Amino acid sequence: MVPPHRRMQYGFVLDQRRCIGCHACTVACKSENEVPLGKFRTWVKYVEKGTFPAVRRHFTVLRCNHCDAAPCVEICPVVALHKRKDAIVDLDRDRCIGCRACMQACPYDALYIDEERGVAEKCHYCAHRTELGLEPACVVVCPERAIVAGDVSDPESPIAKLIREQSPTQRRLEKGTKPRVWYVDALPEALVPGTHTEPPTYIWSDRPAPQPAVPAGFEPPKDLVASLDVAHPPQWGWHIWTYLLTKNVSAGVALTAPLLAAMGVVPETAKSVVPEAVSLVFLAATLFLLVHDLGRPERFWRLLLTPNTRSWLVKGGWVLTTFGLVTAASLAARLAGAGAAADALRFVNLPLAVMASGYSAFLFAQCRARDLWLSTRFLFVSLVVEALLCGAAFALVLPAAQGKYGAPALFVTAGLAAVLVCLLEHRYLVDTDHALRAHAVQAQEGGGHGMTVWLCIALMCALLGLGPDLLGAEWLASAFRGAAVGLVLAVLFVRGRAWVRAGQAVPIS
Repeated sequence: MVPPHRRMQYGFVLDQRRCIGCHACTVACKSENEVPLGKFRTWVKYVEKGTFPAVRRHFTVLRCNHCDAAPCVEICPVVALHKRKDAIVDLDRDRCIGCRACMQACPYDALYIDEERGVAEKCHYCAHRTELGLEPACVVVCPERAIVAGDVSDPESPIAKLIREQSPTQRRLEKGTKPRVWYVDALPEALVPGTHTEPPTYIWSDRPAPQPAVPAGFEPPKDLVASLDVAHPPQWGWHIWTYLLTKNVSAGVALTAPLLAAMGVVPETAKSVVPEAVSLVFLAATLFLLVHDLGRPERFWRLLLTPNTRSWLVKGGWVLTTFGLVTAASLAARLAGAGAAADALRFVNLPLAVMASGYSAFLFAQCRARDLWLSTRFLFVSLVVEALLCGAAFALVLPAAQGKYGAPALFVTAGLAAVLVCLLEHRYLVDTDHALRAHAVQAQEGGGHGMTVWLCIALMCALLGLGPDLLGAEWLASAFRGAAVGLVLAVLFVRGRAWVRAGQAVPIS
């Protein structure tokens, strides 16, 4: 019996000296927990080291690490993931909204989406068995007793003795997750993702997903090959990189509205409702993209009803909601003829617009599995600069901007800041091989320094479109302004797409 002063603290030891790679643990887990075809809560990776004839195949069992500082628990916006008192990280499927943020936060690839139910799933230490005093299904079925489960806090338990006597290793300790899975005699390279060659086919099958991109200079050694593994495809796609653009347009228009009024680009007439109207339209598009991307979009309101206040998904929702309300209030005041109040609300909205643009930096920083996304301060500045550029692009096409130098000057200033951000980006990456590799993939995806060339072309178009006095024709000036705006939006879209895709291109298991 457990003493009243001590709680059970469960963990796993995976003794790779005993593992024979039979996959019994995987099959038992699937049967016990009704894991869908193609999804895994625990799996066996084969890594072969050496060259023929001196080759050895190493088996490595991978799974949820039930971390004490679990990043999936921190980022989950609706408290679906939680750390139990017995140290098990469990998931409440009735709360989950299918946002997949937990999958970006977990450095161990331990979560997947159940496509039929639209919710996340993971190993829960067979809690329904553990609570009855039974061992997890994978432990029971292992023919070699290579999986040892139990109370780590009990110094006399078999698992505690094994940890004390064998000095086992753990995965990705640099992430600060405090994992509760230990490995005895595991191949170090098998525990570090991205350090082995990924062949076009596995020993028994084709790859279920394409090989990960390996840019020049990051090729792993040829005598280290992952001959069997499971697929972990990217989870965030077009919704996310489109959301980055629509959100920045919405925030950018609000950021530049007071400046445009001061420049006379937006006159103090009924037309001055245009910035608020445009901002609200793009904000509505942003919210649609975020909700539509959920596995269970009808549960969106759980972000407000049962929020996890540590998650930047929740904080970002609060920021966008407040920003939208103030923008709507400014629009209503302008329509009601209260110009002074509307002007005041525009200035009140400035810090909210900055946060509406930049809060994503803190959200992506909670995705601890993706090293490319972790440079919070630089990313915040980058997003705000891009928002300013979007707002300046909006100003450039306003009829009231024709023949005036204020809008082009704002556009060129914001564009030069964006060029500087692109040039300095690599200096602010997290200093890891994963971040550098992902940055190289980003360049291959079209998000590298080539973007600066297109931004410079857009700035030249804006300067050429200063007015008919320069070109001799109003229509030609308008064409150059339109080209400048189109180029900027295209560059920001491609850059966001490359950044989101590259962050997920480096293997994390």
